[in-house]
Amino acid sequence: MELSDGDYALVEEELGRPPNRVEEALFVNLWSEHCAYRSSRPALADLPTDAEQVVIGPGDDAAVVEFDGDGDHVLAVGMESHNHPSYVDPYDGAATGVGGIVRDILSMGARPIALLDTIYFGEFEREKSRYLFEGVVEGIGDYGNSIGVPNVGGQTYFDESYNGNPLVNVTCVGLAREDEILTADLQEEGNTLVLVGNASGRDGLGGASFASEDLSEDAESEDRPAVQVGDPYTEKLLIDATLEIRDHVEAARDLGAAGLSGASSEMAAKGDKGVRLDLDAVHLREPLNALEILLSESQERMLFEVRPENVERVREIAERYDLESSVVGEVTDDRFVAEYGDETVVDLPAEFLADGAPVHDLDRDEPDEREPPTHYETTHEGVVDALSDPNNASKEWVYRQYDHEVQTRTVVKPGDDAAVLDVDGKGLALSAGCDSERVSARPYTGGYETVVENVANLAAKGARPIALVNCLNFGNPERAEIYGEFRDAVEGMGDAAEDLDVPVVGGNVSLYNESEEFGTAVNPTPSVAVLGVAESPDAPRAALDSDVDADSTLLLLDAADEPSALAEMADDIAANAEAAHDVSTGGLAVALAEMVDASGVSATVKEDALFDATPGRVVVAGDESGFDGAYEAERIGETTDNATLTLNVGGETFELTKDEIDEARSSLEDVM
Repeated sequence: MELSDGDYALVEEELGRPPNRVEEALFVNLWSEHCAYRSSRPALADLPTDAEQVVIGPGDDAAVVEFDGDGDHVLAVGMESHNHPSYVDPYDGAATGVGGIVRDILSMGARPIALLDTIYFGEFEREKSRYLFEGVVEGIGDYGNSIGVPNVGGQTYFDESYNGNPLVNVTCVGLAREDEILTADLQEEGNTLVLVGNASGRDGLGGASFASEDLSEDAESEDRPAVQVGDPYTEKLLIDATLEIRDHVEAARDLGAAGLSGASSEMAAKGDKGVRLDLDAVHLREPLNALEILLSESQERMLFEVRPENVERVREIAERYDLESSVVGEVTDDRFVAEYGDETVVDLPAEFLADGAPVHDLDRDEPDEREPPTHYETTHEGVVDALSDPNNASKEWVYRQYDHEVQTRTVVKPGDDAAVLDVDGKGLALSAGCDSERVSARPYTGGYETVVENVANLAAKGARPIALVNCLNFGNPERAEIYGEFRDAVEGMGDAAEDLDVPVVGGNVSLYNESEEFGTAVNPTPSVAVLGVAESPDAPRAALDSDVDADSTLLLLDAADEPSALAEMADDIAANAEAAHDVSTGGLAVALAEMVDASGVSATVKEDALFDATPGRVVVAGDESGFDGAYEAERIGETTDNATLTLNVGGETFELTKDEIDEARSSLEDVM
């Protein structure tokens, strides 16, 4: 753990002395790209973050937005990556990614109520890709199911660019009253710092710095100690205990990247305070030195600021939930001090440690743009190929391993355009994902379209967006072409958020997603999760089932050229649609095929539109008179009673029965 020459000189100048070994290691981790966002801050500064409904924007463990407008319900939301760990150890890497984002929500004082996972893997035909895929899905399922938080949606995506570096992005949403919300800002000198949860160990040491460099060819063996090992049963206890403890504490932060040093220094900097840590008091599961105690990323741990008179109450609650606790320090003026034995092992300005990392001034090349590729022929066989493509095929194999009904709020379940939860009679709609192939082709346009696509998913459920979080996954930003992709994609996302009037309230940046083995970066992948509100949770269904009359009119609603019209489209769908389905990867051919259930579909489609994946379009069944807004509305066909997809393209007609469609869409499950 060594600082670069430039960083070392800056630290030495600030301290007036060389940093000792422990201090240097803290700077290596807390000034890493993973923690300090050194390359990304200039781009993030331009994102629109303010709106009337935003209670807490970017900068804390999670954002908080109003849900019902009266403070009875606010939503905490965060999105995080666990990419490198999921390559080294797919099960534990993905599981602890779930655990970490759940604790981010918990540290805001909110009860976690929903998870979404957006996961990206290499070519599906590769055995290594399927090994990583299986391990990640199992890790996500086992952890989420054990803690009782439903996994209600997300995306599974395959592309050769992820062969050496899969991406695992997890979103969590929590529910609270506004007066229950906590922040990480330390409040008052003299207050006590109490650590609650698992004992500290050596797992996860250097995790922050490990996440800030390309994966080496030996990563699976050499970097395994940097991967945390989760315990979901302790996390479940920690959830319940924290929701009781929150009434007795002043601030909270979960222990994630850089462990105790990261949580305590960030709390100090946010509150313009300092901390004094007694490392001998930290409860351990094995002997650790001072550096290991400070940087351990052992899971299921929370740090609380507690008034002295409430310390025993907090520890009693922890003990009742069979959780260990220890008094590890106090709030001070403006220094970050750590003591171990009879020695002061760290003595630094708290704000300098947490927020002093300089921003990288990186070169940027303008990306070479191209048209997104079309993979399928306009034939019967072409439609079958599109349906059997792993990116379009049914993901039931994935989501049936997740408990998506625990907590009994889930109305629209995985496999639809967006999930919908019933929150006291209102619909909370959730969508997450990214078509990285389109972003790779045209980074600015692809970043813009990523936002539009997820908002269109909400519109198909009759919901308007209220907030957006993101996870920006890119390669090595020190390469000018990669940094150019990053800046263009983020600019596109920001412009779309402005046009759609949805604030970007938080997220995560994950860079250095490259592997030495393949020598290439992942596709630029600005994954997005959007929250929306529908006046009723009774959303239209994607599948045309027996509740939809035969001979209902099929309309293609199109807001691709006027994305702001999606809000009006959402209202019209909520009021007038019998069924609705967003058009995304695979285009109209896949969307219409997926709508064939007990009923059927007959449609006339323009040849150049059959596989067009341009977002902002929704197919609805309903009366034409209900859809005359600022968006385009084109009649393309009708529903039938024969459970068959009949397509007329360029004067040629071909049919696929429901059995043929189901067989083609089961391609992923057939191999697993």
